[in-house]
Amino acid sequence: MEVQVLDSRSKKAVAVLKSVLPTSTIAEVKELIRKERKLDVDRMEIRQEPKGKGVGDGKTLEAVGLTASGTLYLKDLGPQVGYRTVFIAEYFGPLVVYLLFYARPGLVYDAELCAKHPMSLAAQLGMFCWTGHYAKRLWETVFVHRFSHGTMPIQNLFRNCSYYWGFAGYVSYHVNHPLFTAPCLLQTYVALGIFILSELGNLSIHLALRDLRPPGTKERKIPKATGNPFTLLFNFVSCANYTYEFGSWLGFTVMTQCLPAGLFAVAGMYQMTVWALGKHRNYKKEFPNYPKGHTRCFYCDLVVMVGCEACFQRALCLSRSWTVTVLVLGLDGSGKTVITKRLAGGLI
Repeated sequence: MEVQVLDSRSKKAVAVLKSVLPTSTIAEVKELIRKERKLDVDRMEIRQEPKGKGVGDGKTLEAVGLTASGTLYLKDLGPQVGYRTVFIAEYFGPLVVYLLFYARPGLVYDAELCAKHPMSLAAQLGMFCWTGHYAKRLWETVFVHRFSHGTMPIQNLFRNCSYYWGFAGYVSYHVNHPLFTAPCLLQTYVALGIFILSELGNLSIHLALRDLRPPGTKERKIPKATGNPFTLLFNFVSCANYTYEFGSWLGFTVMTQCLPAGLFAVAGMYQMTVWALGKHRNYKKEFPNYPKGHTRCFYCDLVVMVGCEACFQRALCLSRSWTVTVLVLGLDGSGKTVITKRLAGGLI
């Protein structure tokens, strides 16, 4: 059979493949294009429509509806860089940046001010937690993670590094500042416990996810709890690693009582929510037997809004994949603030 490959943007011919069969996979189609056009396979995304979604490498031409002559579209994803390379760069930077503020405060702050105000216990624990977290991430990148994709667009390297390195400097500047005000010891130790437990949970989930994918494959399976008690969260949520990740930064924020750390936690929560919604949707689409009781991750499914009933109606209009709970407050006869109405809208 003959398959014509067109550019997804210009609609110009890229290649004409005459030696393909209905059983040929998209990966084999990409290899034929590479030989003809000298374009790296990692830069290719094959589509059925010019603006459609990319077709997986494992699918056959027959599976996408091509049993005779037909047309496919190629999108050039641009220069690529390895996932592992990006992860190492974006995680190594925060280690260096944070430790610069901690180990050499005289280079950043006033030397006399640093001499008058020694580093607090909370700031010291914050350094150990921060470096421990990113050291764990680097170790997981090298020895644990098995990536379903080999590369990503090279611009992601600069975007991701800017995000992680920038927040590292922002948080570290405030936590290690000579005038940093540490919270009480009880708050510090309780938050430290939350951070450590969340880190252990996150590591446990990553190890469990690694074992679901045989080396050298892109196989996907339904995440399930193992003998490790931290993985019991898989009985309730699809993305337990994100729940633990947010728990770590929540603990770090409470331990340091630092607004920039809280902003970093919120920014991470938002991005992980987007990822969790997508992964949960893909799980349900790919596995017909996926547990119906599973949610995405705990913080994705509860938005508590305090305000008027109009806010609730607005939230229902904007939200299509969240469970929204609204508490409407009012005053009773004695002037005390009470919950006058509880409204809930479950939207899947």
